[in-house]
Amino acid sequence: SLHIPACQVNPYYLTAKYISLQIVAAMAYSEAVIGVGSWIACSIGMMVFNKLAIMALPLECTLVAMQMVFCVLAMIIFCRQSLHVGSARDLLRWCLVVPLYSGMLLTSILALKHAPMTLVVTFRGLSPLLSLCIERFYPEPIHVSPAMLASIGAMLLGTAFYVSEMPSTDWFGVHWAVANIFFAVGDRLLQRLLLAKDQCPVDMSKTAITLVNNLAGGLLLIVAAWLHGELSEARFALTGMDVWGGMAVASSCIVGVGISYTGIWAQSLISATSFLVLVNANKFVIIFLEVLAMHKAPLGPRQIIGAVITIAAGAAYGKARELLELQQSKTRDNERQPLVKDGSQTVKIV
Repeated sequence: SLHIPACQVNPYYLTAKYISLQIVAAMAYSEAVIGVGSWIACSIGMMVFNKLAIMALPLECTLVAMQMVFCVLAMIIFCRQSLHVGSARDLLRWCLVVPLYSGMLLTSILALKHAPMTLVVTFRGLSPLLSLCIERFYPEPIHVSPAMLASIGAMLLGTAFYVSEMPSTDWFGVHWAVANIFFAVGDRLLQRLLLAKDQCPVDMSKTAITLVNNLAGGLLLIVAAWLHGELSEARFALTGMDVWGGMAVASSCIVGVGISYTGIWAQSLISATSFLVLVNANKFVIIFLEVLAMHKAPLGPRQIIGAVITIAAGAAYGKARELLELQQSKTRDNERQPLVKDGSQTVKIV
C-alpha cells in the first residue's frame, strides 16, 4: 500500500489547502476583471478623445505618430525597470504584430474622421465572425456551438438594420471601418498567439511589448506622414489649434498609453474572440456620449434597433463562447485522467 504523510490527510491541512486554492482562483479572476475593465475604460476614452482630436488636428498619420511617441516616452521614463525581452528571436517574432497594430490605430482614426463613432462601433460588432474563422487554424482551436452561430447571425442582422437607414454622408467612412476590422482582428489574433500560455508565447514583459509596438509603429507612421506630405503641414496645424483642441490631442495621447498596456494585459488573460466581444458594453456608452453629450445628429429608428441588436448579439456571443471554452476545458481535464487507477495506491491510516 502507498503511505501518505499524516499532514496530507489531516483535516486542518486539507482545509488550509482548499482555502489557498480558492484564494489563488479568486486572484486570477480579479486580475481578469481588472484587466478587461481597465481596457474598456481606456477604449471608451480613446474613442471619444480620438474623435475630438482628429477634428482639431486633421492629420491622421501625424496624430497617431504623436500618440505613439508619447507612449514610448512614458514607457522609458516610468517603466524602465520592468522592461524585459527574453531573446532576439522573441523580439523579432513580436515585430510581426507592429504593422497590424499600427494599421489598426491608423484606420480607426480615418474611420472616425469620416464617419460617426456609432458607425465604427456597430461595424466592429462583425469582428468575432472574422476572428472565429481565423482562430480555427490555431494549435488549440475552439469548436463552434449553435448558440455562437445564432449570435453571429443576429450581429449580421443588426448591422444590416443600421446600414439601411444610414445617411449617405457616412458611407465614405465605411471602407475605413471595414479595414479597421481586418487590422483589429489580425492584431488580436496574432497577439493571442504570441501571449497565451497554451499557444506559442514570447518571453517579453507587457511594458516591453508596449514599447516595441509604439517605437516601431511610431517610426512607420512618421514615414507615412512624410510620404503623405503631413510633416510640412503639422507645424501650422499645431500652432493653429485652440485650447480645447490641444486638450483633446493631449488627452488622446495620455489615454493611448493606458490602452496600449491594458490591451496587452487583457489579451493575455482571455481569448482573442472573447476580447473582441466582451467589450460590447462600452458601445452603449459611446452611442450615448455621441448622440446626447456631444450633440450629434439623432439616430433613426432602424439605426437604433440595429445598434442594439448588434451589441446584444455580441454579448450573447461572448457568453456562448465562455460556456463552450469551459466545457472544452473540463473535457481536456477528463482526458488527462488515467483510464485505470492503480488499486495499490490507497491511503493507509494508522
